Amino acid sequence: MNHSVYLILGSNIEPEKNTLQAIRFLYRVCNLVKVSSTWETVAVGSDGPNFLNTALWIETPLNAEEIKTTIIADLEKQLGRIRTTDKNAPRTIDLDIVIYDQTLLEPALWKKAFIAIPMAELIPEYPHPDGKGTLKEFIHQFEGQNLAFLYPLPIEKFS
Repeated sequence: MNHSVYLILGSNIEPEKNTLQAIRFLYRVCNLVKVSSTWETVAVGSDGPNFLNTALWIETPLNAEEIKTTIIADLEKQLGRIRTTDKNAPRTIDLDIVIYDQTLLEPALWKKAFIAIPMAELIPEYPHPDGKGTLKEFIHQFEGQNLAFLYPLPIEKFS
């Protein structure tokens, strides 16, 4: 049985190159269903370079822990991610599971524009846990924040 998984991908070290390499990697190791547009955002919590953020919808037979220990760990190793004590330090790649089989694993979805806006492209009708509408309706609270739409990345580019 395949699981429906929504991921958020970010990079602010050679972000265009690393974002494309990460998406190509995911295309090879799972069923990449859909990719959001890519959004440029300022780094949060540091003076580092801007991030590129992209949401991805994949299908995989792996459970959430297996995704973290295989797919995410392998991708981070391949792209040279170096983890430091500074959680906001610049990075080649940052990949997190946001939603796994409709279960929210990343509560920051409702707090951070760089997660919510790309995710709303893929799963607009995802309901707010407090009944405050859907993700598509909720993202209006982020209007005026410094996000720049870059471009859509069609899946066909990765086959």
